[in-house]
Amino acid sequence: MSEALDRLHLLPELVEHQRVRTTPVKASDFAAPLIGVSVGSAAAQRLTFDDGSHLFAKFAEGRGPGYLAAEAGGLKWLREANDAVVEPLYADDRLLVEPWIEPAEPTRAHAEDLGRRLAAMHAAGAERFGAPWRGYIGETFMDNEPAGTTWAEWYAAKRIAPYLKPSRDNGALDADDVAAVEALAARLPALAGPEEPPSRVHGDLWWGNVHWGADRAWLIDPAAHGGHRETDLANLRLWGGTPHLDAILAAYDEARPLADGWDERIGLHQLFPLLVHTTLYGRAYRDQLMGIVSHFTELS
Repeated sequence: MSEALDRLHLLPELVEHQRVRTTPVKASDFAAPLIGVSVGSAAAQRLTFDDGSHLFAKFAEGRGPGYLAAEAGGLKWLREANDAVVEPLYADDRLLVEPWIEPAEPTRAHAEDLGRRLAAMHAAGAERFGAPWRGYIGETFMDNEPAGTTWAEWYAAKRIAPYLKPSRDNGALDADDVAAVEALAARLPALAGPEEPPSRVHGDLWWGNVHWGADRAWLIDPAAHGGHRETDLANLRLWGGTPHLDAILAAYDEARPLADGWDERIGLHQLFPLLVHTTLYGRAYRDQLMGIVSHFTELS
């Protein structure tokens, strides 16, 4: 990778003038179906240099101001605590560059290592819930401003309420659905379990954002902020779940034990990503979201 690293400061010009070979990257390029090759909301390219070395690049393609800067800043902030996430090598308003990590099959040993790294990252903590930078998740906004005094109050105000109107406007949710979600959000202080200080969280940790390499597993594409550590762990279960999830969770719990009953609260933490999906993709995610709402409503 020597040539690639030596020429980082020239990358925008080299790419613009086609002095570096670019190859589009998409999940279907990889044979292993469980390998996370999430490229988020930007065009992804493999950059190939004359010496055969490679880098991974994302191009913003007209996304909101600060979109890639927020991701790069989040990666740097998470890496201050632990190198569970990939390293941003270069970033500007248009381009984010990271090391090229050749994908490999998930292994149990790498899953256990990931669980320990994730625990260390969370343990570094954050100054508050949210973050001082403008947030993005996927192709939509993420409000990182402070709210309330507890995680439950902040989560209701900044991770649930902002997505109800756009989900209603696009037909994903009807008026009764919105009222049911709002009623559950009001009960969060009684359902959220023991209060914990803000953790340094990835923020969008579904299985597609775990990239399995030959030497270890890496976390990619964060929506980093100060949040609840159970959120990251809950999201690892979404949409089929992360390979070797039991090993990740066991190693995590050994390194930093979880509060009693955390697995009963998983659905509460999945409300946010599901509302993001109803905002972005409409009614296809309505039943999964409202199934969680109904479950906790029945417990009342």
